[in-house]
Amino acid sequence: MKFEEKTQAYREMIESYLASIYAPFTAEPQKPIFEAANYSLLAGGKRLRPILALEFCRMCGGEPERALPFGAAVEMIHTYSLIHDDLPCMDNDDYRRGRLTNHKVYGEGMAVLAGDALLTDAFAVATRAELPEPGKIGEAIAALSECAGSLGMIGGQVLDIMSEQRQCTKQEVLDIQSRKTGALINAACVLGVIAGGGSERQRQVAAEFAGLLGLAFQI
Repeated sequence: MKFEEKTQAYREMIESYLASIYAPFTAEPQKPIFEAANYSLLAGGKRLRPILALEFCRMCGGEPERALPFGAAVEMIHTYSLIHDDLPCMDNDDYRRGRLTNHKVYGEGMAVLAGDALLTDAFAVATRAELPEPGKIGEAIAALSECAGSLGMIGGQVLDIMSEQRQCTKQEVLDIQSRKTGALINAACVLGVIAGGGSERQRQVAAEFAGLLGLAFQI
């Protein structure tokens, strides 16, 4: 299968899975939070991170579908970060991917809660993964939380805010981008290896690849 065909097939699998996450809850009294979350989660995009999760799973000998919960979780965390980045207290953006940003449609309070919901629910979605070694789910959740948290993406965003009023050194730029952009790419690749039953060495190589890809992506 050609690269374009494979990524399109993956993208269709991912879109279907993402659409199914909040679908069962449309009758809940807190329905607006699911609408706000889906507004951003289902807004399209390259789906690079979940595609990487599926492909690394395949390369390690697993069926790509096995990594769907992990890929979806990473995409949910990525989406929450975009919602919060767009808020007036952060970048104060009016548009994202050609559409009004979440807070412009649903209000700031609901946008904050939509981001909070996506982040929290991501870990519940990740636990749905059926791994060849069920005991590995704890390792997967730990890797995901580290990449998303203060040592990963959040840490990069903090460094980014700290850098706004001054000229950064080369190392400071690398520190920001390796966390702000590279961390979730790292999570996607490593979680794909875990889903595929890969070795510790394969996890290390996946993390190294992700770091370089994240830097190239930001450049």
